[in-house]
Amino acid sequence: MTQEKEQQDKTTMILISFFLGSLGIHRLMMGYSNWWLMLITAGGCGIWTLIDFIQIITGKMGMADGRPLKS
Repeated sequence: MTQEKEQQDKTTMILISFFLGSLGIHRLMMGYSNWWLMLITAGGCGIWTLIDFIQIITGKMGMADGRPLKS
């Protein structure tokens, strides 16, 4: 039985992605299992971080299980 991550707030994820995006912390909090790849590559040299940041702002990136972020 897998434990469901708590649904995160969109504003919080935008701020965390902006300040700690290259560490992958926002992906960890949203339940993604590949967050460590961002940690060891510094957010794909900033490219993945920027893409995630834009996707969170536009609402295209939600929780790993498919739920949207809380508004």
